[in-house]
Amino acid sequence: MSAAAEFEAIVVGAGPAGSAAALGLARAGRRVCLIERGPFPGAKNMYGGVVYGRVLDTILPGWTDEIPVQRWIVRRSTMMLTEDQSLNVEFRSARWGAAPYNGCTTLRPDFDAWLAGHAVEAGAELITATTVTGLIREGGRVVGVRTDRPDGELRAPIVVACDGVNSFLAKEAGLYHHGEPANFTLGVKEVLSLPKEEIDRRFGLRDLEGADFEIVGCTGSIPGGGFLYTNRDSVAIGVVLNVAALGASGVRPEALIAELKRHPSIAPLVEGGELLEYSAHLIPEAGLAMMPELCTDGMLVAGDAAALCLAAGIWLEGVNFAIGSGWAAAAVADEALRAADVSASFLQRYRRRLASSFVLADHEKLRRAPGLVLSERVQFRYPQLICNLVEALFTVNNPAPKAGLSMLLRREARRSGVKLRELAADAVTAWRTFG
Repeated sequence: MSAAAEFEAIVVGAGPAGSAAALGLARAGRRVCLIERGPFPGAKNMYGGVVYGRVLDTILPGWTDEIPVQRWIVRRSTMMLTEDQSLNVEFRSARWGAAPYNGCTTLRPDFDAWLAGHAVEAGAELITATTVTGLIREGGRVVGVRTDRPDGELRAPIVVACDGVNSFLAKEAGLYHHGEPANFTLGVKEVLSLPKEEIDRRFGLRDLEGADFEIVGCTGSIPGGGFLYTNRDSVAIGVVLNVAALGASGVRPEALIAELKRHPSIAPLVEGGELLEYSAHLIPEAGLAMMPELCTDGMLVAGDAAALCLAAGIWLEGVNFAIGSGWAAAAVADEALRAADVSASFLQRYRRRLASSFVLADHEKLRRAPGLVLSERVQFRYPQLICNLVEALFTVNNPAPKAGLSMLLRREARRSGVKLRELAADAVTAWRTFG
């Protein structure tokens, strides 16, 4: 890398968003540089676990034959836990275990290196072990980046910031206005080694079938949730915690994971697993409410840097939104270069492109979801209410006659401190959000 090296585009961050952006620009024939601070793409990345790859169908046709898959998810569960109860709503589909598949578990070092490799094959220049320390600006326009290398100034008409959650580049450019701790969660994960045959037996799987559990009611007094998913010969278990509440609680995340692993419904699935990895990652949780401005003169923002993570209770997705936004950023950047106009006015086409795709359409549709999912009732009262209601429904108390469902609901709502009008209001909000 020579001093003041010249490119047509610079992409910062070789995660899914950055690699997709670099791939799109390279295919368009642009001289593009992809900068990664880790020793290789994926070295510093952590995520909840499942990649939903339909977005790759048009970008990398035949991707299912080459992606470094751990398991294809065929079992999708949503669990509600109390201290000694659990209610599991599960769906299983054999169709998800065959092409075109639905989602898969994959290890980020493998997946990110695979996707970045496609960008390099298309002509992108990958520079690793390099940290971008700031933006170069001339006349108020971004014209390149500074790095921690002695000859580390790189220039280009356009920069695509894919530098992750809490993006330093978006902040330096004045685009990030919603950095309050309440808008973020901390995902903390343990990876536990287990033999593949044991995972298959415990989770009822075979071959490359996988399972994904999303869990509510496992984070004590801190709003959040939990997860458990299967890799080929390991399982990942963890919690996602509201940053502001976590800081105020004094609770250590690893203590919550330990408690989750001891739960009667979880322990049989993970016991005996040898700890291979412990990692943590900040997650942009508030959706549209925290999304930064997506462009300025000479720069676009994509992926987690743009807060494009769908944390909607039923869905927890990020990689597909990162890829979709990176691909859109590449298309708009190429258009801007052809028009010789990298002004913020021209680059607004990027937001319009995202709005016409699933990337912003899903965030708009589910804009109420983060507030509902992290609300006090959903987090702390409904798991107890629902588990108690189901337990009462299936408990046989002969010779007493069976109680009606409406009577049981009123009784358990009182015990859980839930007013029926609150339950009705939340049901309406849920229908408006997910319906």
